[in-house]
Amino acid sequence: MTVSSNGAARLRIDLEALVANYRKLRSTANPAQVAAVVKADGYGLGAVPVAQALAKEGCRQFFTALLCEAMTLRPSLPQDTDVFVLNGLQPGTEEECAAIGAVPVLNSLDQIERWASIARRLGTTLRAALQVDTGMSRLGLAPDEQAALKGAPHLLDGVEPILLMSHLACADEPDHAANRVQHDRFVQVARGFPGLPLALDNSGGIFLARSHFDVVRAGIALYGGAATGGENSMAPVISIKAPIVQVRTVPAGTGMGYGMSFRTKRETRIATIPVGYADGFPRTLSNRGSAFIAGVRAPIVGRVSMDSITLDVSNVPMRHLAVGAPVELIGEHQSLDDVARDAATISYEILVGLGRRYAREYGALQTSRTDAVDLRSAAA
Repeated sequence: MTVSSNGAARLRIDLEALVANYRKLRSTANPAQVAAVVKADGYGLGAVPVAQALAKEGCRQFFTALLCEAMTLRPSLPQDTDVFVLNGLQPGTEEECAAIGAVPVLNSLDQIERWASIARRLGTTLRAALQVDTGMSRLGLAPDEQAALKGAPHLLDGVEPILLMSHLACADEPDHAANRVQHDRFVQVARGFPGLPLALDNSGGIFLARSHFDVVRAGIALYGGAATGGENSMAPVISIKAPIVQVRTVPAGTGMGYGMSFRTKRETRIATIPVGYADGFPRTLSNRGSAFIAGVRAPIVGRVSMDSITLDVSNVPMRHLAVGAPVELIGEHQSLDDVARDAATISYEILVGLGRRYAREYGALQTSRTDAVDLRSAAA
């Protein structure tokens, strides 16, 4: 399936690979259930097609960040699935949340009070998740609020908690001491909420060698990104290819791009492609990132601009350099994590930053991988 776009570069999304990653995570976390985090439009890949593919595989819990995301997603999923809203309830949104049957993750006593109030007004019981802060200091009931709620259970009148959760701050570092501290704090807090299903682990937490409680929340690992600093065992889910717009040969000493931050050391063949930071390839890739053409590495030279990148293609055979010829930005020879590393960022940021100008295709990626030829240009 191809989604039309006004851009020339093509973003291919392999939903079968995403489902395979879900199966792998389900096996790793067993017997815990695996919920899918589909916030930020499914990490930039389309929340609706992503969630629908996972629902067919049996996923029944989905996490968005905002109510507007849940409102978009909820009608596309089977009725027996739950759509959680991680940021909870902004004042005035309670009725909308109740109307679509979304499950707010309540992060404060104020949110609990407002959700309970709307339940009483509607004369019904409303489901919710409760999040407690165990050390990340971002969202969740603070320790004093946890104690207040434990001492005043009537605050939950009208509210049916269906999950108690927290969030790990350092799960991408398996040996970080905070992982054990947060785990132990969560166990202690959970004693005050007997019988509630428990959820602590994110993608990184799934790979920690310990109990995973009842539910894990899979995010970046579903989408093929590395969840920890070790070897990435997840299947790649995306590839990006852009066409060559122009090829030219410039003499030694030629300045490239804005600020002329790069100057050629010899006669150099340059290819320009129509992708830039508006398409999710950040300026930090300037003079350090690369692309691949016919398996040959082509370094980025000059600054990444809004709509274009210039590549040193001196080592690429001319037969592969026709206008319109494909250039691999993410794919067989360069992974999502490779691009994130070269950009001095994380794969999450690359994914969610992918712009709307790509022609999006849903289908299988290439499965065979040829050896990359890393011929570093003398001009690089």
